[in-house]
This record gives sequence, C-alpha cells and structure tokens, in this order.
Amino acid sequence: MSDEVPVTAAPEGVRAEEASDPAGRPADRPWTALWVSALALPPLALLAAASWSGRWVRPGADDWCFLPAVRDDGVTGLVGKFYLDDNGRVANALLVGAYAKFQVAGHQWFPLVSGVLVLAVLWSVAVLALRRARLRTPRGLPLLLAALTAALFLFVTPNTYKTHFWPAASVSHTLPPVLACAALIPFLLARSRRGRAVALAVAALMGAFLATLSEETAIVVVVVLVTALLLSGRLVAGPDRKFVRRWCAAGIAGTAAGALVLVTSPGSMRRRERFGAETTSLLAPDSLTASLRAFAEIAVTVATTWQYVGAVAAGVLLGLLCRRADGTPPRPPAHWPLLTAAGLIALLVSGYLCTVVAYPVFGDRVSDPSANRLWNDYLLLYVILLAGAGALLGLGLRRLTHRTAPAKAVCAALCVLVCVGPAVSLTNLDTAMRARAEKWDAQARRLREGAEAGERVLPYERLVISDMLEPFSEGGRRYWPGGCVADFYGLDRVTDGARDAAPGNAQ
Repeated sequence: MSDEVPVTAAPEGVRAEEASDPAGRPADRPWTALWVSALALPPLALLAAASWSGRWVRPGADDWCFLPAVRDDGVTGLVGKFYLDDNGRVANALLVGAYAKFQVAGHQWFPLVSGVLVLAVLWSVAVLALRRARLRTPRGLPLLLAALTAALFLFVTPNTYKTHFWPAASVSHTLPPVLACAALIPFLLARSRRGRAVALAVAALMGAFLATLSEETAIVVVVVLVTALLLSGRLVAGPDRKFVRRWCAAGIAGTAAGALVLVTSPGSMRRRERFGAETTSLLAPDSLTASLRAFAEIAVTVATTWQYVGAVAAGVLLGLLCRRADGTPPRPPAHWPLLTAAGLIALLVSGYLCTVVAYPVFGDRVSDPSANRLWNDYLLLYVILLAGAGALLGLGLRRLTHRTAPAKAVCAALCVLVCVGPAVSLTNLDTAMRARAEKWDAQARRLREGAEAGERVLPYERLVISDMLEPFSEGGRRYWPGGCVADFYGLDRVTDGARDAAPGNAQ
C-alpha cells in the first residue's frame, strides 16, 4: 500500500521558495522520508513480536465454553445460543465462531490476524483521510501514525493479554472500534453518486453489526456521529454537508436498528435479569454515581499512562511535515477550539456511558486494571484524539517558529521511547504464555487419554495467566468454567487438581 498522497504541480503564481519548507529545503527530501519510515519500525516490531507470541495462546475462561459448542453445533448453533440464552450478541457469536471453528489453532492465529486487521484499517484510514484533506506528507508518515496508534492501543494497557491475545475479549472490545473505523474507508473514498450510496449502506450495516457485537462500542459510535452531525453546519463545506449529515444519520439509524434486535432478544433479557441490569437499576442514582466514580478512576489511570504521549508526538510530526498539494504549509483549522472541545466532550460522554452499561455486571471491578478490556471501546478514540491534538500543535508550532528541527527530534525520540516499555512487557508475557502453553498441552494429553480410557471424572490443574478465570477460583469454591472443560474433553466432571494433590487428600 502506498501511503504517499498524490502531488499536483504548484499552481502558477506560487513561487518556488513557497513550495519548500521555511528553511528553504525541499518539501519532500528523501532523507525525511527515510527517517520517518524508520520511526515506524519499532511499533511494527511490537506487532510482529505479538503475532509470533500468539503460538503460545491456549483457551481459558469463556473459551472453554465456546469450543465445545462450536465443535458440536457449529457456528450457527453458537449464534442461536447467544441470541436465545446468553446475551443476544449475534454478530459477536459470528466472530467468536469464526476462530473457535478451528479450535485451539484458531486461538493461536488470532493475534496475527487481528493485528494485521488493526494495522491495515488504521493505515488505510490515515492515507485516505490525508488524501481527502489534500495534504501531502513524506512517504512513511501515514504508516507511522497507523503503526504507533495500533501499538499504543493494543500494548500500552494494564493487561495486554486480555486486550490482544484473548480472542473472546478482543472480539467484544478491541476489534469493534477498529471495525467502526473501517466504515470510514468507503466514506473517504466516496466521490460519485454510486460511491456515496455505498458509503451510506456500509454506515448503516456496520452500525447494525456493531450494535450486536459490542454495546459499548455502539455507544461510542452514536456519540461520535451525533457530535459530527451537530457540528457539520459549522465545520463542513456546503457541497459536502448534505452527504456528511446523511452518512451520520445512516450510521445512527443502523446502530439503533441493531440495538433494537439486541435488547429484544431472549438472551439479552436473560442477561439483564441475571445481573440485575434492567433499565430501572441501570439508571438508579446509586449506580450512576458509582459509575461516575469508576470512570473517574479509569480516566486518571489512562491520563497518567505516559506512553500515550507517543500519539501526540506522531501527531506533531504530521503537523510539522504535511504540505498542501501546492507545497505550502497548511493553516490550523479555523474552528480548532470547537473541534478540540467537541472531541473531549465526546470522549468523556461515551466513556462514562460505557461505564454505566458495564457497571451492573462488573460492579466496582469495572475500573480495576484486570478489567481494562472494557476500556478499549473508547480507548482507540482517545489515542486518535491525542494524535489529532498533536497535529494541531504541530501546525501551530510552524506558525510560531521556522526552527522546527528540535521539535522533530524530540517527537522522533518519543515515538521510539514509548515502545520500550511495551517491548519489555511483551517479552515477559511471552515467557509466561510459553510456560502455560507447555503445562496446558501436557494436561490436555492427560485428560484426553483418560477420557479415551473410559474415565469420567479427572483432576484439573488451574493454569492462570493475566488474571484469566479458571475452574476452582475463589479458593476452589467456584466451579465455572469446569463444566465446559469437562465437555471439551468428553468428561462428566473435573475436580480441583490442587486440592486432590494436597497431602491430606492423597490416596
């Protein structure tokens, strides 16, 4: 994929020096493209390393229940189970079934497939957005923006395993906001009447899909689209305003239709009854207050995670290096204060509403680092807004001084430094995943051999990684998902291996 926006010749009347940067150097020097492209290598290396570590992923928690369901009843059986019994998320069941169909191998390939998807979507959106804005950048800058955004989103979290490596959590909270970004691709490509019709259809269908995939991401989508709809009169030029408004309306209508399918499903009603998440309890003052307190804790945790400054640094580089098609530097948007305020408000409102929806199920744990996967529905928006804020800073800096080399050097260094911590964490996580995989494989052989020999009850050793749920948690009092483990291996029941191995229980 080429990430360089096509360049048109400078119009007549523009002097040669105006088509170069303020220091008199050419706007698109090969050296600039080289060092900008080199900055994309560290985040790309993180994505590659995570994909390679995927070979150590083994099922856990909900995966234990998905695997035998898909094996015995197929993907359609899982869709029916979700719709009728579990939660109503039919799109979620489709994606879960897509990887669970391949059993353990599906879990191992998931990090590679999802990582490539995240990078491809963000890279495509970056290239097309810059092209639509008629901005020219050094080759490699859109890739840097996409790779660093992906790395920060996936790996700068309190629990990378649940964000990226656990397929069930990724399908519910990590991939949905990326799929929402994918709906921007036909929107940015739309030029003709047919192209705009396709963009409207994709917006509606994607909204419906996301509503039955992740309630929290659907909330973020609606908040962002409503914000864009309200601001379109001031921010969008007349010829495009009608299309933008229709596109936002199509996305909102599609999301509402999907939400209607979700909330009226038997599975969703049973889930709400099971967790006490009916409308009255969801909107109770105590629940709203507790959700606000939990979201404040999440906001402090995210805001004090310094690695996210990398998104700002990449944005500053964009603001310092981009050019108009004629080679002249662009000005900051006239309504940049309104854009900044609207982005911040949309982030805070959507984040709080996501916390309100999740609180009845997770309670005070919603702000715990072990539940960080619940933050991902609006975390990608946060990273993108940081990059946008950085771009505004870069554009403003160019108007203040012609000496931008120090700022470029600082931003380049930050783009590399923010990858160091995640690299160390991924290395440690790879070691832990490998150790668990070796024990998991050995235990799987033992349980399968026992089942083939006619055993109906066998001991199971808990293999916990990154706070994942396993049978016999809470000191052995909680059996779930022990029944699913037994189903997976063809047993009637599994017992607590740690308790059976205790000296007092030795046979």
